[in-house]
Amino acid sequence: MHASKHTHNFVDQYEGLVGFGLDRETDEKSLMVYLQKFSDDALMSRIIPRMSELEISDLFEVLSRLLKAHLNEEEYHGLFLKDMEPHRSDPTAQH
Repeated sequence: MHASKHTHNFVDQYEGLVGFGLDRETDEKSLMVYLQKFSDDALMSRIIPRMSELEISDLFEVLSRLLKAHLNEEEYHGLFLKDMEPHRSDPTAQH
């Protein structure tokens, strides 16, 4: 078995408040907790089959829009795709 390229350590290590609206720092940390909990394999395998086509499409579009808005091409390939070498023929390489 190979070592995972993906990490979800924050959710297991964070011991602070999880809530929104107090301050930017707490909001950011809370979002990290929520997103890491949301992306858990067991939860994904349960919730995705229950989602409508519109919900799947909407979530994909939101995530794609955020990646495009906040990552340059090198960051997109290194941090999201876990591929340090951008592929120019890849249609998603526009990030």
